[in-house]
Formats: sequence, structure tokens, C-alpha cells
Amino acid sequence: MADGQEDGERRQPREDALVQATSVALTYVDLAGVARVKTVPWSGFDAACRDGVGMSPVFDAFLTDDSVTSSGVSGGPMDDLRLRPDRSVVRWLAPHEGWLFSPVNRFYRDGSPYALCTRTLLARQVERLGERGLSVRCGIELEWVVGRSDVDDFVPATRGPAYGLARVSDLAGYLRDLYRALEAAGLAVVQIHPEYAPGQFELSLAARTPLETADESVLARAVVRAVGLRHGLRTSFAPVVDFGGVGNGGHVHLSVAREGVPIFAGGDLAAGLRPEGASVIAWLLEELPGLLAIAAPHPVSYLRLVPSHWAGSFRVWGIENREAALRLIPASTLVDASSANLELKCADLAANPYLLLAAVLAVVEHAVAHPLDPPKPIVGDPVTVAGAEPLPERLEATLAALEASSVLTGALGDDFVEAIGAVRRAELARFQDASPDELVAAMRWGWS
Repeated sequence: MADGQEDGERRQPREDALVQATSVALTYVDLAGVARVKTVPWSGFDAACRDGVGMSPVFDAFLTDDSVTSSGVSGGPMDDLRLRPDRSVVRWLAPHEGWLFSPVNRFYRDGSPYALCTRTLLARQVERLGERGLSVRCGIELEWVVGRSDVDDFVPATRGPAYGLARVSDLAGYLRDLYRALEAAGLAVVQIHPEYAPGQFELSLAARTPLETADESVLARAVVRAVGLRHGLRTSFAPVVDFGGVGNGGHVHLSVAREGVPIFAGGDLAAGLRPEGASVIAWLLEELPGLLAIAAPHPVSYLRLVPSHWAGSFRVWGIENREAALRLIPASTLVDASSANLELKCADLAANPYLLLAAVLAVVEHAVAHPLDPPKPIVGDPVTVAGAEPLPERLEATLAALEASSVLTGALGDDFVEAIGAVRRAELARFQDASPDELVAAMRWGWS
């Protein structure tokens, strides 16, 4: 997990360039994983930062198809919130000329933080870790497929082989423009490469703070989608695009340091783990079933979690083991200690990135306060290892595990747990009679 060389100010548009700005997209992500938006003219941005922009709180009861559920804390026609953009995060919404992107925090009308603002939740969790002397760098891999835009079914835009140069040759103009647009948006690209599934690619951005990582995940997806449209391509970030095929992941990479000293390197335990690093692995394994209701939040997510597909479908950890739900990338000759990290492989891009990172960091906080030894790392494909435990195969089970987890419910709070549960159960009811093929078809473009 490579760190970027730019600081936050350099990623912001230059003051002299902002004379070209016309409009700002003010964005947040709801509990169904959909990015919602209000827009303002650039001339009104200062007022929006000061006073906020009105928006109903009902969207935390929205489903992926824009139908609406409700709970005791979400849904209904009453009340209003204020969206206040983060003035420190203003990026070009490339390739759209004149458009800027700024994520928002949500507030009640009296100026107090909104109880279901996931960006505020993540910022609070980062602050709690900081009070314990812990700092975090992380990244979220983006996997997507591109298909023809003139059909609703998925027809891959390239038939080149997995990881093949032919795919780059087929779509060289698209990838060139994608690199340019990501750079214009202030995103530090580590690499883009063809992935396994037909028409599939993966983007890795430089490691950032958790809040930067979540913001950049939202922005990068918007850039990828927009560049695709300009090339006549349709983009899908859905966990599964073709039933039975390899799906799109949204793997989380996590580096943690105490007072600047990495906890996943330099120690005397397996692969250089320090005791706190080992405890983080142990507690993440403990909490994985409940965490999965946030990391793999939709019924279609569970069609991706297939053994022997590198999806991390077993509740195990391993050293450089891509079949384990938790993969440790240790320090080595070419990976320095600060880049040693833990990868959560069972996450996908249906997840709200702010909520997902907040939940992961809540487990990290608990782990450093409550030492626990992990089991031995798994070697090889877990499907061949006696006693290796599969992760739950249905959202109903992971939601029940979330609601039963004192670690996660204690960190998120009752309001979040109730609102998340309402959205998840409504999605389950929506697809209770759907076949796998019908579920995949319905959600193929659900987050695109």
C-alpha cells in the first residue's frame, strides 16, 4: 500500500484556477451505498459552508431503487437537515468542465451534528484512535467492469484476457483519458490494471487518512463513470455483474501505527506482527460476521463471496493469502514497515465507505484495548483446510450478527444500527422471491 507524495493542499485546485469553476456537487453517501447530491453555484459555496444547504433526512431510509422504507429514526416527510461542505476538500469533478466536488457533513437545523451522518461518524472514530496514540492510513481498491452502453445486459467492452495487454490496447484511449481525469481531480493513482473478469479493471489510489480515503473513493467512482460515458461505455461497480462470474470487490487496506511505529511490522510474532497488530487481526476475525452487514451490505453481495474466487469468503487470515478474508501484506525487502498492511477482502463497493471504515476502526480501537491472540494463519486455499469456517452466506445472518455485536453496536450507536437494519431488511424483502439471475440483473447497474 503505497503512500502518495502530495499533501492535501497540493491536491486542491489552485486559487487562480478556480476562476474557471461554475458549480459544486455537494455529496454524501446514504445507508444503501448510493452517493446523493445537492449542487450550488461556485459563487454560493462560501454561503453553503457557513449556513448549509437544505436536504431531507429521508434519504437514510432510501433503498438502491429509490423506494423508501422507514424506522424509528429514519424515513417520513418531517424535518430538514443542513449540508455543510468541507471547505478543506474541494476537487475538480473531472472530466466535467467547470464542476467541483466537495463532500458534506450533515447537521440539524440548530447546528448540532446529524445522528446518521456517516462522515461525522468516521471523523469521530479517527479522533478516538488519535486519543489512544494511534494513526491510520488506508485505501479502498476500486474494481469495475465496462460494457457497451446501448444494451441493458452486460456485454464486455473488451474480450481481452485477464490481466492482458490486449485489454489495454483495446481501450487505450479510455484508459489514457481516465488517467488524465483522475490526475485533474487531484487523485494520486498508484496503478490501473485489467482484472480477471471480462471487461474488468482495478484502480489503486495512494494510501490516505481514513476520511480522505472515503472522500476519494466517492470522487474516483464519479470520475471513472464519467470517462466511461464519454467513450460510449457503461460502468458497473456492482458486486456481481454476471451470475457465476468473478465479481467486483472494494477491498480495504489498513495500516496502523502507534506514535509512528507500525503495528503490522517490526515485531516478533508471525510475519513481523506486533502484539497490537495480532490483536487487531484476532478481533476483526471475531467481528467479521457483523462487519459483513456493512462491508457486503446487499443481498447481491453474497453471490460474490464464492470459495476459490479470491473473494475472501472464509473467516480466516493468512500471510499473502488471497483466499483469506484477512490478508496480511508484511514488510519485506520491497515493502517498508510503514507500508505493511492488512487487507479486508470480503468488502465490496455497495458499502458506504465512511460507514465501513468507521466500523473497521471501531474494531481496531477495541482490539488495542482488549488484547486477543489470533489463530494460526491459514496456508493455501481455505476450502482444502479442515475446520476453516466459511463466512455467512446470507445478509440475514450478517445483519443478525451486527445487531448482536456489542463492539459494533457500541461504536455505531442505537440510531445507526436501527436505520441500517431497516434498509437491509427492506432490500431483503424486495428480493425475497428473486432468483440469483434476477437479483444480478436488477442490481447490475445499481451503483453506477
